[in-house]
Amino acid sequence: MSDVSIDTISRVGVVGGGIMGSGIAEVCAKADLDVVVVEVDDDAASAAAERIGKSLRRAVGRGKIEASEAEAALERVVFSSDFSKLADRELVVEAVVEDKQTKLDVFRRLSGVVEDERAILASNTSSIPIVELAVAAGAREANVLGLHFFNPVPVLSLVEIIPSLLTSEEVTRRAREFAVEQLHKDPIVAPDRAGFTVNALLIPYLLSAIRMLEQGLATAEDIDRGMVNGCAHPMGPLALADLIGLDTVMGVAETLYAEHREQLFAPPPLLQRLVAAGLLGRKSGRGLYSYS
Repeated sequence: MSDVSIDTISRVGVVGGGIMGSGIAEVCAKADLDVVVVEVDDDAASAAAERIGKSLRRAVGRGKIEASEAEAALERVVFSSDFSKLADRELVVEAVVEDKQTKLDVFRRLSGVVEDERAILASNTSSIPIVELAVAAGAREANVLGLHFFNPVPVLSLVEIIPSLLTSEEVTRRAREFAVEQLHKDPIVAPDRAGFTVNALLIPYLLSAIRMLEQGLATAEDIDRGMVNGCAHPMGPLALADLIGLDTVMGVAETLYAEHREQLFAPPPLLQRLVAAGLLGRKSGRGLYSYS
């Protein structure tokens, strides 16, 4: 094991305790870090606690960790609706809904709440330009970058590190060191452009599968079976879109289309209708497939 760096981070904050935020908080807690999860209200904070507890219990059931380790990890996490609880954090990861104005507001608030001038302010955004979030952070602009994890966070090793034009080299180095040495993740450095690296490739693939279904060229089952059995993908594109969340898929697609104006990034009508109906995939019980 490598020597502990003088830049080791011990106090982490996560804004948003949904699927991604809770996953990020879980991996940080399992890495022996002090974690604060901030949600919009007490009910949402309680839901985040239950989400992490359920994930840890599942890991115990699968033999991934001991019950004592899961209990200790959960004890390292504080759940709150009080934004000021983030004041002493050395790293804060924003993981709220994929909406630009909501994220901009979070970074404006973080710049006024987090006391450590060296604290890294990171976003888990899938597509929103990091430079815009940096500008919202005002004097903290050099401390802002993207730290994009992948779902499920406790399982997938990849993290995209996305510096903006304003991010300092030191902050990029520290973020990479944190991902590798403390979380044992496998990071790549991605450009600050819509979709970064992975989603710029993934989203057109998912949209193409949805268009194929929409046009009646194949059934959902055959589309997914073809990619799993024929291309050795672990999951078909339609099942993956439902897992990600169709609202998230559409949000990223809209961001990609707004930046590039290429038709392959345009959300298909079927996707738009499903999102409008609240049929968002696994999290709502129905999307391209039914999960009831």
